[in-house]
Amino acid sequence: MKHLLIDVAGHIATVTLNRPEVRNAFNDEVILEMVQAFTELGARSDVRCIVLAANGPAFCAGADLNWMRSMADYTRAQNHDDAGHLASMMQVLYECPKPTIAKVQGDAYAGGTGLVAACDMAVSVDTAQYCLSEVKLGLLPATISPYVIRAMGARAAHRYFLTAERFDAAEALRIGFIHEVVKAEALDAKVAELAQALVNAGPEAMRLCKKLVQDVAGQPITPALVKMTVEAIADVRVSPEGREGVQSFLQKRKPNWLPAKPA
Repeated sequence: MKHLLIDVAGHIATVTLNRPEVRNAFNDEVILEMVQAFTELGARSDVRCIVLAANGPAFCAGADLNWMRSMADYTRAQNHDDAGHLASMMQVLYECPKPTIAKVQGDAYAGGTGLVAACDMAVSVDTAQYCLSEVKLGLLPATISPYVIRAMGARAAHRYFLTAERFDAAEALRIGFIHEVVKAEALDAKVAELAQALVNAGPEAMRLCKKLVQDVAGQPITPALVKMTVEAIADVRVSPEGREGVQSFLQKRKPNWLPAKPA
């Protein structure tokens, strides 16, 4: 791919944004590559988790300026189509069947915050800055809003959507937007620790667990929701992976999705 680097090792895929000269800002080409990468990796049986990383000092600065210039004279119909591509990228990332980790080594602005929010987990260096800057341009963080609001909550979104203030990694952690803050030298190790935990879990259970969170979060606890959860656990208990997981635990051995110890 032209703008992404992709590596798969030990069941962990790493997708690296590789446009450091423009602070990893995305354009229509990057969007198409991201959709392709996460669709293909999400379908691979040898991949159990995906790390979204970036090269250079910034994680992602949002939309590429040259791309924004080209949109200046778009009609509403053209803007609608263009925004639809961006929304598709966010949705593909959010709905990827494999668990995802954002490895934030630098600043994430505007649409870059959307990429962080669409991942299941986010680890940030302590020096990273975050900003939802759209209102400064008379725009809205509309296509990323479903993911950012889920990540930071509506109360924090009211403030940071409206003020376009920069906030640091400590504040991002406080409001729940990211999960861990580390020094730069500890970033690789913390992300590797989380990725290994995902590799050790049942692959099908992780897929179902990710969907469970998406289906249950924010929903009223109705009889229909309770019924869904009962059916979900009943189904997984009789699945091949569920049976293997329980039997391996009772027999004090590794489940068959983990490599056996060398003789």
